[in-house]
Order: sequence, then C-alpha cells, then structure tokens
Amino acid sequence: MSRIGKQPVPIPDKVNVTLKGDTVLVEGPKGKVSKLFAPVVKVTIADKKITVVPTEDQSRFAKAMYGTVRSVIAGMVKGVTDGYTKELEIQGVGFKANLKGKQLDLALGYSHPIVMDIPDGIKVTVTDQTKLKVEGADKQLVGAVAAEIRGYYPPEPYKGKGVRLVGERVRRKEGKTVA
Repeated sequence: MSRIGKQPVPIPDKVNVTLKGDTVLVEGPKGKVSKLFAPVVKVTIADKKITVVPTEDQSRFAKAMYGTVRSVIAGMVKGVTDGYTKELEIQGVGFKANLKGKQLDLALGYSHPIVMDIPDGIKVTVTDQTKLKVEGADKQLVGAVAAEIRGYYPPEPYKGKGVRLVGERVRRKEGKTVA
C-alpha cells in the first residue's frame, strides 16, 4: 500500500474542488485544472480535505494508482494556488524570440521562423528576446510547452547554441583538430 496515498490533501481557503464521476475539477486564483482518473480509485471530499482510497477489488493496478492520483491532485491544488513556472534561455548569435499575441515567434537559425501557438491556460513572457518564462496552473501542460519550445533547437554540444532550461548544464565536446 502507498504511504503517500494514505495522506489527505488539504484544501486551502481560496480553492474550490468538485467531483463529477471520475473527474476532479480544481479552481483557484491562478486558474482551473481538471483531470479524469481511472475508476480503480475513489476520491472523496470531507472537512476541507481530499482523500483517495483504492476500490474494493484491491488489484495491483489500483494499489499502484491511488498514490499517484493523490500526488496528481496535490499538484493540481498547488498549481491553482501558486502556479508552476519553467524558465528557458536562448543562446546563439541571431537566436531570438518574440511574442505576437497568442503566438510565439522563434528565430533559431533556420531558413524560416518557427511560429508556435500558445495553448489556453499558459502564459509566456519574453524578456531581452532571449529569456522565456512559461507559467500556468497545470504542471503537465507547463512542462509540455517548455519541452516543445526546447525541442525546436536543443542545445548542441560543440558551441552550446540552442534553447535550454535555466540552470541546465550542457556537456561540451572538443571539436576536430588538424593533425
């Protein structure tokens, strides 16, 4: 049995949690997040606390999922109260980013600009044309958007050019030498 799954998730004052079947909807000051969970776990709300228990079948999948569901719900509550952020930086001569409405325009050394639509619930801010900040209430969506931006030009090991997370360390390689 999961030790994490046994712990209840406290609901802060400004957060509203509703259950609709197997879907959990969490609303707060930073936004709202909803997730559909497998029916092998039962989610209940009582006394400003969310508890998760596996269903009666006690299958291996139910035992594995109820700690995961509790952790995801705790992340949803944290996301609507505090929010999640990922910071990216662009390195390279002529590499830059601009924000045009709900689209991110990236110039990453290709023959064409890369235009990315920003999904709903995500806020992207660009400073100095080389620093990006991805913010939102959904942890999974923030990470997916940051990974998609990084995936357009991951940092390469020879010159270090590309899009990287702030604090990410890129192992550098030595170039060719003339014998």
